[in-house]
Amino acid sequence: MDGIKLPKGFIESLAPLLNGETQDFLRSYEQPYYRGLRLNKPLSHPDISKEIPWEKSGRYLKNESILGAGILHEAGGFYIQEPSAMVPAAVLNPRPGEWVLDLCAAPGGKATQLAAYLKGEGLLVANEPVLSRARVLAQNLERMGVSNSLCTSALPETLALKWPNLFDAVLVDAPCSGEGMFRRHPETRLQWHEDSPAGCAKRQKEILRSAIAMLKKGGRLLYSTCTLNSVENEGVIRWVLETYPDMRLMPFELAGGIDGRTGMCRLWPHKIKGEGHFAALLTKDAGEGKPLFNRGLLPAPKGEIPFPLAVKPTGQFMNTLVFLPEYPDVSGVKVLRAGLHLGEMRGKVFVPDHALSKTPFCSLESAALNAAEANAYLRGETLAREGKGWQIATYEGLPLGFVKASEGQFKNHYPKGLRKALDR
Repeated sequence: MDGIKLPKGFIESLAPLLNGETQDFLRSYEQPYYRGLRLNKPLSHPDISKEIPWEKSGRYLKNESILGAGILHEAGGFYIQEPSAMVPAAVLNPRPGEWVLDLCAAPGGKATQLAAYLKGEGLLVANEPVLSRARVLAQNLERMGVSNSLCTSALPETLALKWPNLFDAVLVDAPCSGEGMFRRHPETRLQWHEDSPAGCAKRQKEILRSAIAMLKKGGRLLYSTCTLNSVENEGVIRWVLETYPDMRLMPFELAGGIDGRTGMCRLWPHKIKGEGHFAALLTKDAGEGKPLFNRGLLPAPKGEIPFPLAVKPTGQFMNTLVFLPEYPDVSGVKVLRAGLHLGEMRGKVFVPDHALSKTPFCSLESAALNAAEANAYLRGETLAREGKGWQIATYEGLPLGFVKASEGQFKNHYPKGLRKALDR
């Protein structure tokens, strides 16, 4: 054990739910926790092991791995994510073309997973009320090449007033008491007290009021926590069903023993290769579809853009031309990113945005870098390489960002705010 004991009240509260398996549950805390990642593109590495059964793009990751501090991570090759945390998005299972809302989205693990299910079609609104966390969310959406999202920072109740009955699917990964992370982050045990679940449940209900208001009739809502008690889990769902007669549970199952045939599933760390989690899938009785607003962004400029773009700008966000065909009214909402940022017109010259390099929407020549060159690029250094004009620097087939070649040099266009020295 790690020397930090589990709170006595925590163990006592779970005993009725464990059906005689309390000792098995406690012994799981003597075992190493599990790490995982989701592949953004096919990738093999000695630190990456077998597939996580409930997520096709998920793989287990060696506990001692520092892959997250390397070039492949910065290039958007994968997103490091705890295995159980991949269950909620897999259960919600968005379909291409749907409008999806991740209401409490930072740092972006579930949001980028939802985006992968959409395959670039439809809309993902990734919201985080805390602005500093929303900025991290926006960076992860960009790093993973998500082109069909709005990244916003607003309180759920603010969005509910603007976007009633709008979304096909809503994910509420609610702030919680974090009991499911006691093995992975033992220090969180010291923050837990017996009143924690009730306090969290009160806030969770407030968030769900807004989420249900924004869910269109016939839509799906996934409620998840990384905690284990019944107050924040079944208790909150019972409140939803009693308060909203048009909401009902939907059964689900996933590979790897994820049994939600009651519409709810608790993931125990002694039963699966992952940490503690809870997921419940609900639907709102069928009715009319969503309206479209398309307001809040400036109109796109007319005329051709002097750059090999596969899409045309559909709007302008601040000074940046963006591609986002459909979106709701965002006037009065703090927007950090709007769709795919293409770049800026500076006079008659077009300067591409870093986000564009992460997508297949520009047909530039690629410049393959070795590990030393890639690390130098990510530090912001100029490279001694021959070429002409704009190119996309790549590492092992993954895009790093733009360079502009001239006179035997690659001028570095990696954003200054992202530049760093990596371990490898």
